Amino acid sequence: MEHSAGPTAGPRREPGAAPLARLVLTAFVFTFVASRVVVFLIMSRRAPDLYVHVGGTHVHHLNYGIFLLAGTGGYLLFRRPQGRLLSATSVAYGIGLALTFDEFGMWLHLGGGYWQRASFDAVVVVAALLGILAFAPALNRLRARHWTALALLLAAVTVFTMLLVESFNYAARRIGPALDNVERRGPT
Repeated sequence: MEHSAGPTAGPRREPGAAPLARLVLTAFVFTFVASRVVVFLIMSRRAPDLYVHVGGTHVHHLNYGIFLLAGTGGYLLFRRPQGRLLSATSVAYGIGLALTFDEFGMWLHLGGGYWQRASFDAVVVVAALLGILAFAPALNRLRARHWTALALLLAAVTVFTMLLVESFNYAARRIGPALDNVERRGPT
């Protein structure tokens, strides 16, 4: 006798793009915050020097991010994980993105200090893009009211960005020298 499949039976559904983007975004934000806190604690000598040195060269955490992104990309292409492995891979991808973009200013300018504004700006842009992927409806589902809301949101974001840039410039003038001093006095 054949058993009738109920509404929950059948192949397991894979998570769509939005749930995976939420996992990536969450891992990205937590990793960014954690890396900033750990680096500040090390530089201010409130935590032991956890930096990895190879032949006298400090290996920055953007390198860990690059290797994690490369490994994650290869795994996604060649193994095509599903279920929990796909979710875990999404988390690893978010961690790799955060470690890499946290030091965006260093790879953009090929050096310089850790507290570069370019790194923070890059993290905000990546987080915003991940947020859109995680929470925005599909384009084919947008209606006139969505486009109106989008136009108003873009206008508000433009004004907010102009105010935020000025605030960051003010903070950089006020706090920047203290962070540079912490970095100079910290372990190398």
